[in-house]
Amino acid sequence: MIGAGVAGLALARGLLAAGHDVEVYEESPELRTAGGSVSLWPGSTAILDELKADYSGVGRRLETMESWASDGRMLLTVDLTAAERRYGHPVVHVARSELVELLADGVPVTYGARAESVSPERAEARLADGRTVRGDVLVGADGRRSAVRQALWGDDSATLSGWVTWQGFTLRPTRLTEARRAVMMAGREGLCGLIPAGEGRLLWWFDVAAAPGTPLWGDDPDPVAKLRARFGGWGDPVPGILDTITELDFFPHHKHAIPDVWGKGPTTLAGDSAHTMPPTMAQGANQALEDAWLLTRAIDGDPAGLAARLRAYERARAKVARRPARIAATEATDKLQRPLAALLPDGLVTRWYTAFLRRASNYLLTAS
Repeated sequence: MIGAGVAGLALARGLLAAGHDVEVYEESPELRTAGGSVSLWPGSTAILDELKADYSGVGRRLETMESWASDGRMLLTVDLTAAERRYGHPVVHVARSELVELLADGVPVTYGARAESVSPERAEARLADGRTVRGDVLVGADGRRSAVRQALWGDDSATLSGWVTWQGFTLRPTRLTEARRAVMMAGREGLCGLIPAGEGRLLWWFDVAAAPGTPLWGDDPDPVAKLRARFGGWGDPVPGILDTITELDFFPHHKHAIPDVWGKGPTTLAGDSAHTMPPTMAQGANQALEDAWLLTRAIDGDPAGLAARLRAYERARAKVARRPARIAATEATDKLQRPLAALLPDGLVTRWYTAFLRRASNYLLTAS
């Protein structure tokens, strides 16, 4: 396994539980805990239960997902407990650091081991320190800049969507910090998202449309001032959130078409290396867990049919992962949707979203 992010750790955990020998090589010198937080939909919390990764003491269970106008008026509410009742597992928002720590527990990882070149047909990788590692299966779970995908696909096919995200946590109490509500406020200036992540933390993020090379593309010496100028006139609690910002993360949104076949021979991909998508559908970590769940089952079988099962895994996951990826690539949730959102009945959107979560999950399609 190359890469110890969500996909790599979850896959390693599943394979170890199935009795396989697993080696994980990670470029970072230590567990990668950076980043904000992630929403885990019912398919993902079910997979975590199967992996015996106890998330009950972390994050925040969510009950609603709400669309607000930029002045703070409620437009639309999706009842997330409908999905919990339908599928038997909750929606949970958790800090990424806590998720990877849960998944990494008991998983042997060699850190500071960067893959320099890969031979897919031999399931072999040469590391930057000169070592060569080989296995019956090689999985590239090494993210958007994947060395394994480079060997399989050639040049990175991802493109920029034209949107970027600034994000961080605030510890200052707000009316949402201890709630069970995910809020997205859209306006002409962009989008502000607010979701409680437990332990007194509220994740905030601002999505803005920006062409490469413009100040909001990440090279501005004072991005906080830019965000305050852009969103400071929005409704509560946005001005207070802006006042708390001292540190923030930045990333542009990438997208690429997801092919039917990801790998070759005994080598395949998982996570962002296979299906990079913008974060607007909150599906990145979920699709990584879905990969790990299905790939564990593909590997756990007769070695004679391994390559065929890996290709079947890729086709099955590509068919499902394309659904959220295509919606995310439109950046629809980041765009001003106030007239439409105000007209849609909450019950109708709740039913649509509950059904969508099943169609975006191989686990739920199989189990329900």
